[in-house]
Amino acid sequence: MNHSTSKTLNLTLKIWRQTGPDQPGALKTYTLTNISTDMSFLEMLDVLNEQLIAKGEEPVAFDHDCREGICGTCGVMINGQAHGPDNATTTCQLHMRKFNDGDTILIEPWRAKAFPIVRDLVVNRSAFDRIIQSGGYVSVNTGGAPDANAIPVPGHMQKDAMAAAACIGCGACVASCKNASAMLFVSAKVTHMANLPQGQAERSKRVLSMVATMDAEQFGNCSNTAECEAACPAGIKLSNIAQMNREYMKALLFSCE
Repeated sequence: MNHSTSKTLNLTLKIWRQTGPDQPGALKTYTLTNISTDMSFLEMLDVLNEQLIAKGEEPVAFDHDCREGICGTCGVMINGQAHGPDNATTTCQLHMRKFNDGDTILIEPWRAKAFPIVRDLVVNRSAFDRIIQSGGYVSVNTGGAPDANAIPVPGHMQKDAMAAAACIGCGACVASCKNASAMLFVSAKVTHMANLPQGQAERSKRVLSMVATMDAEQFGNCSNTAECEAACPAGIKLSNIAQMNREYMKALLFSCE
């Protein structure tokens, strides 16, 4: 795509508005002028909300927290893409220079049964919290940081564990998947601990419990289209799902002995 080199943009925004979880929603159109290409996407929404408030209208509700690309709270669908058109980037770190003057931008919340809409662009992602609570812990006493760091871990396992630990739990994988699968998220959490000595005590119990909770939360199944990997702002790899499947099968075999 050839992007505009202009300093400001005039934009048409089509934003999903919904006053509550049980209320009907619809797209509403807004226009913005003189938006700096140096603004982040959320700063652009801030400008819109300031204008709406000045006119006595309800501002657009959207999630955000750190605005530093760390927490993943800011996730929305932008023109059908989770977090927008930039690779490995959260919505808060997406800048308006990625758009052209005169563009129409479609902004929607995550769409998944397990992520019910709270209001406008805000969804309830507490299903992720319940998956973590079901198995994302260790019971061993690792001591202080020097003691824990003294435990030898093979280099390739350490690398894989830290790469999986980079998952920020934003939900882009679920929103971008045609099945609304949470397999990439859950596999990252399972793989992280399965590759470290501290995670061995609950290794089998963890994967069985987290997968069971994932299914109970009504996430869809994985059909290996890899859209989750493409949408992930943290670069979590599809290979984690393969490892989780292996962990799950081994845990099932051991539980039957």
